[in-house]
Amino acid sequence: MSSVETRQASRGPAVLLCALALIAFVIAGASCAERHVQPPKQSPPTPDGGASVSATPAPAALPDEPTLDDYLAYAGQNSPALRAARERWQAAIQRISQERALPDPMLSYNRDVQGPEEWEVMLSQTFPWFGTLRLRGDVALQEALMAQQEYEAARLDTVYRFKQEYFDYYYLAHSIAVTEENIQLVTSLEEVARQEYTGGRAPQSAVIKAQIELEKLRDSLRELTEQRTPAAAKLNAILGRDPGAPLPWPKDLPDDSKPASADELIGQLRAGNPELKSLDFAIANAVRSVSLAGRSRYPDLTLGVKYMSNDSSMTTGGADSDENPVMVMLSINLPVWVGKNRAAIREARATLESAIAERADRENMLLAELKMALFMYEDAGRKITLYKDTLVPQAEQSLKVTQQAFTAGSADFLDLIDAQRTLLDIRLMAERALANRAQRRAEIDMLVGAQPASGPPPASGPPPASGASPAPGERNAGPGNQPGAGGVHSERD
Repeated sequence: MSSVETRQASRGPAVLLCALALIAFVIAGASCAERHVQPPKQSPPTPDGGASVSATPAPAALPDEPTLDDYLAYAGQNSPALRAARERWQAAIQRISQERALPDPMLSYNRDVQGPEEWEVMLSQTFPWFGTLRLRGDVALQEALMAQQEYEAARLDTVYRFKQEYFDYYYLAHSIAVTEENIQLVTSLEEVARQEYTGGRAPQSAVIKAQIELEKLRDSLRELTEQRTPAAAKLNAILGRDPGAPLPWPKDLPDDSKPASADELIGQLRAGNPELKSLDFAIANAVRSVSLAGRSRYPDLTLGVKYMSNDSSMTTGGADSDENPVMVMLSINLPVWVGKNRAAIREARATLESAIAERADRENMLLAELKMALFMYEDAGRKITLYKDTLVPQAEQSLKVTQQAFTAGSADFLDLIDAQRTLLDIRLMAERALANRAQRRAEIDMLVGAQPASGPPPASGPPPASGASPAPGERNAGPGNQPGAGGVHSERD
């Protein structure tokens, strides 16, 4: 065997060893990065607590006489808006491992097709600067936690929107019932007016006024009855059912228990409102983005191995020209555009300050909404007591006295009609106050993040990945700890 052949034969194991070493290095680096993606011995849970959310759940049938809890449970399984929020959460979870993974290795092959028959193969792997993958994964984790709280907000909003429409549906049913009772009342008053006119004790105009009032009530009844179809369609849309699916009338409103004090509710809102939690994670995300932007000033490393093959019959230059060299390559990118890197850091800091201000503004707005909801809740309760205990009995007594006076000839029939209208209005306002109080209680529960007794399952999302920085509520969680501290401005220009 010639010396050239000997050297070529000795190159074979060397090439193989170098290639295997680089492949092992790439795999080890990827495994190291992957360990930061998931907590030990536990995969990131899906929004359904382990079950995939990609499949559309089979619709659960509603009972013949569903309660409010039955509707809420159905909405939790079939609401399109809620399912969309779950899928967004699921998509955000899948980005964590993507962001923490190394870039794909590069395998290239070059061949000279015109000159000497030479070819080369190169395998390379790029490694971002130390800590970059971890920060990217942390940013993705915070975005997943934000998506989790957005799902929670969508869940509470679904419950709130359904209750709003459901209580309006209740009011519509009772408005129809009250109007039907008033039609019966005016029908009896028309008969009284007709008898009085026949006996010569009342003018014919009394009968005509009664008939006019009766037709007005019948027109109101028709209008109310026709509202049932669009009202049911709104409820079915929230439930994810066909808009024309029938819905029975609600029988009763749920029992109303007095909410906690204003101070307690404010504390619950600050601690449990999912919008504020999502903004807390947005602040934590912005903090990590500032650190990640600082990594743009450092180079990425690329390691590679290249094997070159020479055709000895086509080359000259001595025995060494027949050797097939193996080369190890190390390259870095040069982040020399300082202005661009500084702009990226300033952008990240501005985003952080924006997130802090947005969180403060949203908390103020939510507190104002809570105070207004509390006022309207208390006001509705006051009106319910006023109508039920005072005004309705007085209006009934007024109608009775006016009817007796008309029969005795000391009152005009128009007075009787006015008394009837007053009773109708007060009874409708009493029903409206009942629905308003239930709606405001639903709004209070949504604002403070109260969990309904039944309905869509609450979020139980991905825990922070191993090695990740603590999320809001664990260590430097509050917005007050974020601006200008704890590494926020540690990346110097």
